Amino acid sequence: IGLGICLTMGTAIGFLHGLGVTRLRLPPFIVTLGGMTIWRGLTLVINDGAPIAGFDQGYRWWGRGELLGISIPIWIFAIVAIGGYLALHKTRWGRFVYAIGGNPEAARLAGVNVKRVLVSVYVLIGCLAGLAGFILSARLGSAEAVAGISFELRVIASVVIGGTSLMGGYGRIGGTIIGSIIMGILINGLVLMNVSAYYQQIITGLIIVLAVAFDTYAKSR
Repeated sequence: IGLGICLTMGTAIGFLHGLGVTRLRLPPFIVTLGGMTIWRGLTLVINDGAPIAGFDQGYRWWGRGELLGISIPIWIFAIVAIGGYLALHKTRWGRFVYAIGGNPEAARLAGVNVKRVLVSVYVLIGCLAGLAGFILSARLGSAEAVAGISFELRVIASVVIGGTSLMGGYGRIGGTIIGSIIMGILINGLVLMNVSAYYQQIITGLIIVLAVAFDTYAKSR
């Protein structure tokens, strides 16, 4: 039930964000940032800022269990990665996504229903965000509104390190996986070196800026 609720809520929120971008013509960054603040604030209001605990063993299994000696979150990660690769590289929908990312107007003139594809992307992202929240709560054994704060910066850093262009039109699942591994090793290394969490945020921000600067420079040549 918990998994279904998380996926449903994530999908619904993604749909609302998609409508905000396609129907209200709001900048995607503003919709995402504003939405994140709204939903995080709403969760604080609902539980009065207190964590929700007392999950049963079946719930926690999704975050701490193992199958064939491999952690369940790793299995889920692999399934999502393979599914994402097939969707982006082996379907018309994936080609449409790349086309819209590169040039929305050209995609529209080529007959692509840009608004519908964009909404579907936001719906998928919302669903996966709900899945990530479910796994995180299962792993922690509690649900907190403040859990996952600053994760978005690590995600952005992983994506740009993996070669995805923030200008749109280019990106690979494999590159993002490699970027995630690099960021994971970097963060763990900083923790083992007793580097302050404040400096970790500075380093993450610098990585994002440098990666985007390199991408911009490479595109200008």
